Amino acid sequence: MIVCVAEKPSVGQYIAKVLGANTRHDGYFEGNGYQVTWTFGHLCALLDPNEYNEQWKAWTLSSLPMVPARFGIKVTDDKGVQKQFNIIKSLIEQADEVINCGDAGQEGELIQRWVYQKAGCKCPVKRLWVSSLTEEAIAEGFKQLKDQSHYQHLYEAGLMRAIGDWLLGMNATRAYTLRYAKGTGKDRQILSIGRVQTPTLALVVKRQAEIENFVPRTYWELKTKYRDTLFSAQLPAEEDEYAINSLEQGQQLLDSIKDEPLTITSVTKKKGTEYAPRLFDLTSLQVECNKKFSFSADQTLKLIQSLYEKRITTYPRVDTTYLSDDIYPKVPATLKGIKDYFPQVEPLIGAKLPKSKKVFDNKKVTDHHAIIPTGQRPDNLTADERKVFNLVALRFIAAFYPDCEISTTTVLAKAGEIDFKVTGKEILKPGWRVVFGDYNNDEDSGDEQKSAQVLPSFTEGESGPHTPELQEKTTQPPKFYTEATLLRAMETAGKTVDNDELRDALKENGIGRPSTRAAIIEKLYQRKYIILKGKSIHATQVGIDLIHIIISPLLKSAELTGLWEKKLREIERGDFTAQQFLEELKTMTAQVVYDVKSNKAGMLCPVCRQGTIIRGNTRYGCSRWREGCTYAEPF
Repeated sequence: MIVCVAEKPSVGQYIAKVLGANTRHDGYFEGNGYQVTWTFGHLCALLDPNEYNEQWKAWTLSSLPMVPARFGIKVTDDKGVQKQFNIIKSLIEQADEVINCGDAGQEGELIQRWVYQKAGCKCPVKRLWVSSLTEEAIAEGFKQLKDQSHYQHLYEAGLMRAIGDWLLGMNATRAYTLRYAKGTGKDRQILSIGRVQTPTLALVVKRQAEIENFVPRTYWELKTKYRDTLFSAQLPAEEDEYAINSLEQGQQLLDSIKDEPLTITSVTKKKGTEYAPRLFDLTSLQVECNKKFSFSADQTLKLIQSLYEKRITTYPRVDTTYLSDDIYPKVPATLKGIKDYFPQVEPLIGAKLPKSKKVFDNKKVTDHHAIIPTGQRPDNLTADERKVFNLVALRFIAAFYPDCEISTTTVLAKAGEIDFKVTGKEILKPGWRVVFGDYNNDEDSGDEQKSAQVLPSFTEGESGPHTPELQEKTTQPPKFYTEATLLRAMETAGKTVDNDELRDALKENGIGRPSTRAAIIEKLYQRKYIILKGKSIHATQVGIDLIHIIISPLLKSAELTGLWEKKLREIERGDFTAQQFLEELKTMTAQVVYDVKSNKAGMLCPVCRQGTIIRGNTRYGCSRWREGCTYAEPF
């Protein structure tokens, strides 16, 4: 008998149908030589500290760091979970072969492997790897099964991620709670610290501090209107980056040109091309849904996961915006499947479809490709599912339309001794923009660039009167993070990047995974470290205080955590070993605990015995230094 273990009951039902396992039993289907069962979420987890060592049950600084000699797993303490695990275990004990039909990703691999280990699986295990749940994709996947050893590095990366989260989370949370939390015993506040959640919180706290400490300043810009077109003065900026820093300076410049004619010195037209917006990976879809519909990252993940399970879209937990070459022959059938819902598909039916390197690139695809429709009829969708599906479908359709052809016009002018400039854009052929309706509306098309104005026709050498003006401006503080911009910051380890190519390069060092970032943000809400005001994310005082007391840069640096994520990806590729990573984990954990134990801040002052020790930039001091306490000690 061959036992197939799916990721959840609904997926198990699809697989059973394809395999002809049509007889329903409690917790599995059977038929045609197969038994199809399923997990639901994490059936197994790493042991709790006291299950390794009874002395670790009590929270004490002296017991830290807690580093098990060997990590173990257990079945989650839930009656429903244990019942299903026992069904899986009994099937595996009688199996000739097991097929891992779990979620085709790092976490899915870990969930399944732990179940097989705990069930004592001794028979051969093969792996089903599919990017959609259509009958065609599942049937094709069963023809291309691979031995589970092919995915060993994927499992090791998932295992190291779980162990890393356990080591740092357990030790750092206990260390900082014991050292700095308010209250005692059951009333003690728990300071929850995590490998990804803490640097994410630090990004929010840092941005909030920049906003609160921002000091606005006034500057002026010199403009002039000629033939109903507003030109901007091209003045050399001073050291502080603003060309006009006083009203007097601006007035002098304005007076120097107000009686001078404006002369057009150059008219340059340059034709260009704008490409269709990228297909979606999970993060870009979450960003777009937050911008357009105010969906949270977690809400978007649940919606796109539902579409995947309804076989309407492909696997969602991806971090690439490209398709592999083998998808190209399937595109006509996919488009035909959704043409009744999108009239924009009609011009593509029967036409030779372009195969752009910006869409199809095997080098940019590893385990899964970008999120696209499967070609199944998108029936019986909720209103919110429909919104998400429409975004995915329109991006996919637009990828096979012609490029948008534009003309960029740059006009240079001069009045007196001051140069002026204006730039305009004209859409010559809308191309893919017609897919999104109003093709002058860049926001609807998913294009981050804003349309420039369309200019009248200017002739080099023409001259005439103009109306100069001074516009008073005020420097603006950074904006609070929204879920969209926070997701981008997590993806790029805190760096602000607008360019897609550069963003791709930084993904390697991003913090968290596309599949986990939404959960991290939700966890910060649940722990009341951040709150939502409108669409803006604000750190609470609890969140701010937590970041301020953390000493170890490792725990709150997005860049350092991003480097750790990079090593996990290297393990997945086989470029770095799990054992090397584990040794680094142990060293990092020991350093975090040492930093807390050796930090004297908060202790009773040894000199006056009344104040508490506070931490300065280079040395410790006493909180009563204003009252004359002389205690000072370098770190």
